[in-house]
Amino acid sequence: VCIFFCFPLLTSLLPDIDHRNRGMRTRLGCLSHKSDSYNDFTAILPDKPNRALKRLSTEEASRWADSFDVLLSHKYGLAAFRAFLKTEFSEENLEFWLACEDFKKTRSAAKLASKAQRIFEEFIDVQAPREVNIDFQTRELTRRNMQEPSLSCFDQAQGKVHSLMEKDSYPRFLRSKIYTDLLSQTQRRLS
Repeated sequence: VCIFFCFPLLTSLLPDIDHRNRGMRTRLGCLSHKSDSYNDFTAILPDKPNRALKRLSTEEASRWADSFDVLLSHKYGLAAFRAFLKTEFSEENLEFWLACEDFKKTRSAAKLASKAQRIFEEFIDVQAPREVNIDFQTRELTRRNMQEPSLSCFDQAQGKVHSLMEKDSYPRFLRSKIYTDLLSQTQRRLS
């Protein structure tokens, strides 16, 4: 309720000067219409969503509660978790984790350094557009690793972000309307 009254005040306080503040205004503007409830899951599921939802069983969706890694390894679980993180304005954590997973598959030495630099500038550097929440020591270790990038240069930062999502976001996801509504919808389909 406060957000509807405070929103004009908040946006008037945000200067137009730098990119980060413009991004914040965009995020604040979404507060008035973002919801943690999903009645239409076709918007969050990848590829042919109607068919995907029909194929998703209650058992599969229930298994996402077994462990965070089970959730991350399931295409539709990942999509639902991403949608949830967007409602919390913390999707950069998952995007960073996925970028690191993709980075580890890099085979070309020529592409390794440029990919590493892109990931660092996007997620790790102070004031990065999608800066992840990691401690100073991890940020500095990652900065030093950038001098000679290797497939493991983001391992510590990725581990911290994974741990943060597992301990913080994942339990909230399991209690969220997104997840509970999805479970209900798969159960209703069976009835």
